[in-house]
Amino acid sequence: MRIGELSRRTGVHERLLRYYEQQGLLHPDRRPSGYREYTDTDIAVVRRIRTLLAAGLNTATIATILPCLRDDGDRLIPTCPDLIADLRNERDRLTAAIEDMRTSRTALDAVIASAPEDVAAAART
Repeated sequence: MRIGELSRRTGVHERLLRYYEQQGLLHPDRRPSGYREYTDTDIAVVRRIRTLLAAGLNTATIATILPCLRDDGDRLIPTCPDLIADLRNERDRLTAAIEDMRTSRTALDAVIASAPEDVAAAART
């Protein structure tokens, strides 16, 4: 199938599919005319990529772990022993980022709460 069909079947814009190829996440065959040729397997790969992006991973990380994942229905199953440690590291990175954001939110809440009543009232209107 060509890129337009892959886009329709996955709901991912053609531009993003080309970007995934540039990042080494997709590897379509090329026709003699230069057109990309995708298979049904690429549909599953795009779905894996989207799941991992939604989990907060960047494309560089996804490129390294993608070969170590397989689908089991709607779940991704790790197939390489080292992958578990890598995923735990990514989870820890996300946890730290969440904590940093909570700290920032608390600081903003304190600034907002310290506003004089007349300023707070004017902001509500």
